[in-house]
Amino acid sequence: IEDLCEPVKVLPCNGLSDTIVLLEQLKHAEHRARAAEIALARAQDDLQKMKQFAQDFVMNTDVRSSSSSSAIAHLQEDEDGVYFSSYGHYGIHEEMLKDKVRTESYRDFIYQNPHIFKDKVVLDVGCGTGILSMFAAKAGARKVIGVDQSEIIYQAMDIIRLNKLENIITLVKGRIEEVDLPLEKVDVIISEWMGYFLLFESMLDSVIYAKSKYLVERGSVYPDLCTISLVAVGDMNKHMDKLLFWEDVYGFDMSCMKKAVIPEAVVEVLDPNTLISTATVIKHIDCNTASTQDLEFSSDFTLSITMSTQCTAIAGYFDVFFEKNCHNKVLFSTGPQCTKTHWKQTIFLLEKPIPVEAG
Repeated sequence: IEDLCEPVKVLPCNGLSDTIVLLEQLKHAEHRARAAEIALARAQDDLQKMKQFAQDFVMNTDVRSSSSSSAIAHLQEDEDGVYFSSYGHYGIHEEMLKDKVRTESYRDFIYQNPHIFKDKVVLDVGCGTGILSMFAAKAGARKVIGVDQSEIIYQAMDIIRLNKLENIITLVKGRIEEVDLPLEKVDVIISEWMGYFLLFESMLDSVIYAKSKYLVERGSVYPDLCTISLVAVGDMNKHMDKLLFWEDVYGFDMSCMKKAVIPEAVVEVLDPNTLISTATVIKHIDCNTASTQDLEFSSDFTLSITMSTQCTAIAGYFDVFFEKNCHNKVLFSTGPQCTKTHWKQTIFLLEKPIPVEAG
């Protein structure tokens, strides 16, 4: 949307030439407006899907009495309007770069498996500051193309030049579904597409599109494997803080707020001491074979309780694997028992705690 405010260069013309130039300018403005509308609609659809998932997850449990709450809350973090515009802000890129689990895992995978990148053409989908593109270039890639829709790509261009990699790395601004790349096919696709609870942010569909359009027949997508897991939580203090709080707010009854709070997926770092079950994997995703249809799913699951207590929530997290053709495999987890990441964990509160027994 910010692109619509860009000044348009007016060439000194007259007569018919003026009309032609004006028509070109109007056509260009219409194209930018259409692109902005598509980005906005996509972001709104993504957010609505996550809201609905959170509500359905909690509303479908036996402990929740049926109600017709029309207000669907959304994630406490990353709830700003347009997805791409949020990634134009520098703070989020600083946070991701400082996330050592995330960034060093990608670095280790690339540097420890240079045979995957040597003399290859690499596509970096959602390149951000260009860190993965630069890793790939240093690992021996012949050509790297980085694509990003957000304004951060202009800083990435400066970063590439500062590091004297402009002869290897080419950056393209726009959505991968809309841009024209300087090459028809690539050998490797890399992307840090993961969002909260893995799929919130919906960058994987862009990777799938890029794979189907640009990847050579025997090419590879990295990371190649991902899993989504759930685990039971027993934390009465947190439950009271989030729900019982509304029963007496400075002497006033606001308990009706619970209906809005319950469907809200909370993103925070869990205390591993509050886990009361073993984790179970509810979804495997192979990025080299996945289709967009695979991203919408339901899953029955069973949790093995390890402590007799009250279950107050279900928490979700994901694991990421770099394995295909790797001499040195790399993985990282966003689970509560591992080093924390900027993805944290995603928590679905239960309206009423469930008594559970170990075993």
